[in-house]
Amino acid sequence: MNLIIDIGNTFTKVAITEGYEVAFIDRFEVLSIERLEDILKKFSPSKGIVSAVGRKDDAFFERLKQYLPIIELDNNTLLPITNQYKTPETLGRDRIAVAVAANYLYPSDDLLVIDAGTAITYDLITNKAQYIGGAISPGIALRYKSLNQHTANLPLLSGIQSIFMVGTNTVECIESGVLNGVIGEIEYFIDRYKEMYPNIKVVFTGGDANFFVNKLKNSIFVVQNLVIIGLNRILEFNAKH
Repeated sequence: MNLIIDIGNTFTKVAITEGYEVAFIDRFEVLSIERLEDILKKFSPSKGIVSAVGRKDDAFFERLKQYLPIIELDNNTLLPITNQYKTPETLGRDRIAVAVAANYLYPSDDLLVIDAGTAITYDLITNKAQYIGGAISPGIALRYKSLNQHTANLPLLSGIQSIFMVGTNTVECIESGVLNGVIGEIEYFIDRYKEMYPNIKVVFTGGDANFFVNKLKNSIFVVQNLVIIGLNRILEFNAKH
């Protein structure tokens, strides 16, 4: 069994995988070493990987290394895909992970991976296992927050409630602008990528992914826990090399 720790912008996810199956997963706003020790005692993983998009608690992970071998994903970690990003040291760990996962799941396809979370990321992986790059834009919650913080009277919305084309009050107008704006942006990116790669497969993941399933004209494949799948793949790849 493997221990997978994904430290994101909002939550920390902890997963246990057996082979390439996710046997356990949970998320925490704050992950204590005591809670992690409980998970380790229950599942007894033999190795692990940590991915952090921001700063991590070094003392916490030094203690974790007392329990099992741990690798930390960075731009020097061996990958099962070729990274052609011009500044690999600045590439988000979560973007690396979803690219690896998508290529593992669909190795014969050109892929556009859209991760709809705190930020919306777009990542291109060719059918030759080459990671090219993509785009980053604000996620739904960030757009709501920006309108609230940078205007005088607009309320802060949270979550995804309803979607209107013509809002008849301020809340509906914000929802219309933000949600229809995100949908339009995503459709635009998919259409442009299809011009470059006509047979491209679109893979969706992230906390807001399910919202888009029936709202896009383009066909998409929603895959939950894509970051976890990718981190597990990277861990197994490094164990063999």
